[in-house]
Amino acid sequence: MERQNILERFIQWRMKHISDRQFMLILSVVIGLSVGFAAVVIKNTVHFISYLLTAGFATQYQNYLYFVYPALGILAAVLIIKFVIKQHVGHGIPSVLYAKSKTNGLIKPHNMYSSIITSALTVGFGGSVGLEGPTVATGAAIGSNIGRVLHLNYKQITSLLGFACAGAMAAIFKAPIAAIVFAMEVIMLDLTMSALVPLLTASVTAALTSYFVFGMQSLYTFELNDKFLLSHVPYFILFGILAGLVSVYFTKMYMAIGTFFDRIKAWYYKVMIGGVMLGILIFFFPSLYGEGYTAINSCLDGDYSYVYDNSIFYSFKDNFLVITGLILVIVLLKVIATSITFGSGGIGGIFAPSLFMGVNTGLFFAKATNYLNLGNLSENNFALVGMAGLIAGVIHAPLTAIFLIAEITGGYGLFMPLMIVATISYGTAKLFSANSVYTIQLAKRGELITHHKDKALLALMKIDSLIETNFTTIKPDATLRDLVKAISDSQRNIFPVVGENQKFHGIIIMDQVRHIMFNSELYDTTYVRNLMFTPTNTVDVHDPMEEVAGKFQHSGKFNLVVLDNGRYLGFVSRANVFSKYREMLKDFSEH
Repeated sequence: MERQNILERFIQWRMKHISDRQFMLILSVVIGLSVGFAAVVIKNTVHFISYLLTAGFATQYQNYLYFVYPALGILAAVLIIKFVIKQHVGHGIPSVLYAKSKTNGLIKPHNMYSSIITSALTVGFGGSVGLEGPTVATGAAIGSNIGRVLHLNYKQITSLLGFACAGAMAAIFKAPIAAIVFAMEVIMLDLTMSALVPLLTASVTAALTSYFVFGMQSLYTFELNDKFLLSHVPYFILFGILAGLVSVYFTKMYMAIGTFFDRIKAWYYKVMIGGVMLGILIFFFPSLYGEGYTAINSCLDGDYSYVYDNSIFYSFKDNFLVITGLILVIVLLKVIATSITFGSGGIGGIFAPSLFMGVNTGLFFAKATNYLNLGNLSENNFALVGMAGLIAGVIHAPLTAIFLIAEITGGYGLFMPLMIVATISYGTAKLFSANSVYTIQLAKRGELITHHKDKALLALMKIDSLIETNFTTIKPDATLRDLVKAISDSQRNIFPVVGENQKFHGIIIMDQVRHIMFNSELYDTTYVRNLMFTPTNTVDVHDPMEEVAGKFQHSGKFNLVVLDNGRYLGFVSRANVFSKYREMLKDFSEH
């Protein structure tokens, strides 16, 4: 109680002495520090676990512990979720998008630590996923709960979500510019002038926190040995198409495997089946273990030992065709390993798997082209732009892809090829899938906020808050006498006909019965069931507001009945819907 009183006094003092803009700027620093620290904790924990488990492995031999480790990590994460946290732990960025569109930006407090613990166990023990998603989810939860505790409004809380997500990306990748683009392009933060400075502040603060711990060097070591040549533009265009197709393969395979695991109801069967499948994949292809950042760095350095180290293929390390074939195989298998990790209960992100597939797709394309004497391409350059191609195609975020890869590798000398490949990959992927791997499931359920402001605002509106219940109901067996009395007592001209258990039968409009209202001879022989009609347009309480607005537009009606599985709830009016819409539009357009 005392703590609550202190908080209330602080909030009152803040409102008197600190403006909203100043307060959001202060909070952006707090969030930047918090998510930067979270990124440090999660990365160090994973590296520590991975080092303890694999430090003694001999590179020239396969190790049978690869069979066991992934299942143990996923099992530990699932047990913590089910028996310690006892609440759902979402998969990073999709859970943030869901919170933004369906829960008024509110995220449960356990997400401030649950994603860190479960993802560290998942990835540290070999789960083939990344850490950026859990870091973003952690940051978003921190921002959301700060906003909730301080009684901020929806617009302020969603701004904090954007600041936190940008800070998380800036810290995990040491890429503050790309993080800002990510907040606008993926998290879909509505970047007004009042949000710009706090967004920059959160991103820079989080990145500096990461710099202090991990140093200022680029996340990936890349040296530009071969400059961009205009003669290679056709190759980059062709590769952009290939990257887009691989991105489509990623999305389709991810959804298919996810559907397979969704059909398995018992969690222990999921862990058992997924653990065995993942263990087999990682045993034969150890480069699928964990995030894959070491393999990506090796690839960019021209060292392809990650393809055969610790595996049964070590003896083929000097065979060009075998190595090239293995690169193609691990591209195809990475998304399978990632999807199995998620499906069996592991927690992680898909940025790292996308980068891994991208770098190897670029390497394979360049090696195959050179081997067939179709060109003389730089393998390192194509490996680099391949990462941008997969990020753009899988996540549908070409700007994020361009700036992220340039920033985390220092590869600004290849900015033009990055733009070509990212743009073409994105366009190719969009031909096959309108939504990214993050948003495809949310879009199917009508839970996705988009950059289309009309659709975004309609998605935020909830129909149950707009239902009007001051309509006089009448039973289908009632007589005209009962109806006339109801009309005389009502201020409305529409009368819903409702039976037992609120079952909706139809409506009566006063204008349609006006000609018999004063004919007393019909009062006791005419029944409501013979006067009512069933409207062609009704609304289900679970319908998205965009669909409701469409029904108003196409029907020309001013009021529509709201039902819940055939049960009458009330009416929703065109005037209330668009009045609420204008109110929200004004709020979102401020500043």
